[in-house]
Amino acid sequence: MHPILDIVRKQKQGISEGIYSVCSSNRFVIEATLEKAKEDGSYALIEATANQVNQFGGYTGMKPVDFRDFVYRIAEKVELSNDRIILGGDHLGPLTWSELPEHKAMTNAHVLIRQYCEAGFTKIHIDTSMHLADDDRNEPVPLKKVASRGSRLCETAKEYGAEPVYVIGSEVPVPGGSSNDEEFEITKAKSLHDTMSAYRDEFYKLGLTEEWGRVVAIVVQPGVEFNDQQVFEYERESTSRLRLALTKYPSLVFEGHSTDYQTKIKLKEMVEDRIAILKVGPALTFELRQALFLLCHIEKEMADAGMIGDFSDFINIIDEEMKKDPVHWRKHYHGSDCQISLLRKFSYLDRSRYYLPYPKVDNAVNRMLDNLRSVKIPLILLSQYFPIQYDKIREKRLGLAAEDIIKDRIKGRLDDYAYATLYEKL
Repeated sequence: MHPILDIVRKQKQGISEGIYSVCSSNRFVIEATLEKAKEDGSYALIEATANQVNQFGGYTGMKPVDFRDFVYRIAEKVELSNDRIILGGDHLGPLTWSELPEHKAMTNAHVLIRQYCEAGFTKIHIDTSMHLADDDRNEPVPLKKVASRGSRLCETAKEYGAEPVYVIGSEVPVPGGSSNDEEFEITKAKSLHDTMSAYRDEFYKLGLTEEWGRVVAIVVQPGVEFNDQQVFEYERESTSRLRLALTKYPSLVFEGHSTDYQTKIKLKEMVEDRIAILKVGPALTFELRQALFLLCHIEKEMADAGMIGDFSDFINIIDEEMKKDPVHWRKHYHGSDCQISLLRKFSYLDRSRYYLPYPKVDNAVNRMLDNLRSVKIPLILLSQYFPIQYDKIREKRLGLAAEDIIKDRIKGRLDDYAYATLYEKL
């Protein structure tokens, strides 16, 4: 049985167990995730998004098979068996090619699904909710058309996949958090029923009855979102009708996107309320960015004290690269120059994550880590900048290496998700 099918079964038995899905291609985030799964004896669900990893390389330069191998190499390093890893594809469909007419966009989407399935991804989120070039952008895409496109992609997954499980539906806005001027509303019960009915009809029309039985979740908007400076917290009272509607579907749970920055109590409430799959990404690279900034401050103190040379200047270098190439943040950050300067560094949206692979930024990170590796970091500096990790190091529960400190910061956020999804076990 696919591990997520088992979670759905337990949810329907009243057991508040879930799984968190890490949506990131960052090496530190993935390594921390795999180590955390090993420590907890749990599965690691790691997902790639269509615009991040696709047949043309996406913005990471990786095709699905490359991403798989990237994750598996890290798993070998941390000694986690591949059978404890679930690979997922997020927003698979014509998202990346929405400026093309349907025929071309969907042709690309079919190749995308095929390559994900051939590479061994077994959790497939089919998303065909976006307008394509020949759709009327003055009207929502008709649900029947959305479901028809989605069911045809499922046909491809059936042909090339090894019995994957499926997630249907979408949420607004698209991945990565909302802009300040975007509004969202909680998914209505009627919308849930209409979506399920439309997809079921289209699946059955194509003879995909077995695949319909492997639709484990539907993406909903339960009132959870974040923008550059604000987190919209989960309020379970507002989802009572939606939760009641779910009881009509004996093999379905909710998938929640943009759960980043929710408190562990709110995350646990979400899992109790059948939002059994929790997606997280920016909150993890936010922790990574914080750790790198703090290490840069430590490095600067050590350089000023003559302990190391060739200061990396990481904080200024990543900001300069972001200013030179604003493509990844320009639509997301608003306000005066001073406000935008603050957001480039500290926003919840964490658009800085897109710049970590840039050569100058990557070189600065590696130079900083080399500097901190060459000389033992003074405990007095760790106490100032990393008080939690300082205690763990003193207690011999954490190594002194900068890489260990970075991963422990990320795991601190993952602890909240483990508390919410593995509470019954832990």
